[in-house]
Amino acid sequence: MTVLELNARTGPERSRAHWLLADCWNITRRSLAHYQRQPLAIVWQLGFPIVSVLLYGYVFGSAMKVPGGGDYREFLMPGMFATTMTMGFMNTAMAVVTDAGKGVIDRFRSMPMAPSAVAVGRGAADLVVACAELTILALTALAIGWRAGGGPLEAAGAFGLLLLLRFSLIWVGVWLGLMVPTPESAGGLYAVAFPVTMISSALVAPSLMPGWLGTAAAWNPVSSTVTAARELFGNPVASGGTWVEEHALLMALVWPLVITLVFLPLAVRRFQRLSR
Repeated sequence: MTVLELNARTGPERSRAHWLLADCWNITRRSLAHYQRQPLAIVWQLGFPIVSVLLYGYVFGSAMKVPGGGDYREFLMPGMFATTMTMGFMNTAMAVVTDAGKGVIDRFRSMPMAPSAVAVGRGAADLVVACAELTILALTALAIGWRAGGGPLEAAGAFGLLLLLRFSLIWVGVWLGLMVPTPESAGGLYAVAFPVTMISSALVAPSLMPGWLGTAAAWNPVSSTVTAARELFGNPVASGGTWVEEHALLMALVWPLVITLVFLPLAVRRFQRLSR
């Protein structure tokens, strides 16, 4: 193959990749710009996790027991990290449905823009916000005495797993935001999001729950990330001995991969099928 033939083949592909990245960056920049113009939104998103840590750690913490012993606040913090990452998908859904209601999504669809750019750009912006939330929450945890007993590499791996969970749930939020008709309807999704975080090992060990509920909590994807993070942080784990708990690190990688493979294509397809 000659050089001219090679350039003819790779040139258009390189151009498409360039415009895809440019479209994603523009959507990401636009999404982050909203936080500059609406600072109360970011204050709420960053403030709520701090209040939750103080509430569960000091108000309810004295009544909580960790199976096998250990300080409850040490047990709690990885769960609060994961809870914050999980509940963040509702912010994604609200932002998407608000844009759809204002006609912004329709304007994007009328432009010569890559169909995946809206979903991917929105996801990238939310991941940046998730990093900020996790940083603020970690600093709060250190301020109340929480420490990671593992080494720096293990702690970095734990935070990586938490962000991986958030990354996968972003696509759930984008898909839900494109499915529900109004922001008011999206607010009702909290009735679904709340049990997902509560029926897990984030706040209470599944072994302390009734049998059927404990099984559901153990197999919750949030629980796998929480348990794996506790192991890497060197915090109390309180495993119930089930297969999914014994292989928490593996499942903390498998669950986000499965969620992403299911909901990322659904989000992009839903965006393509929206009526003009």
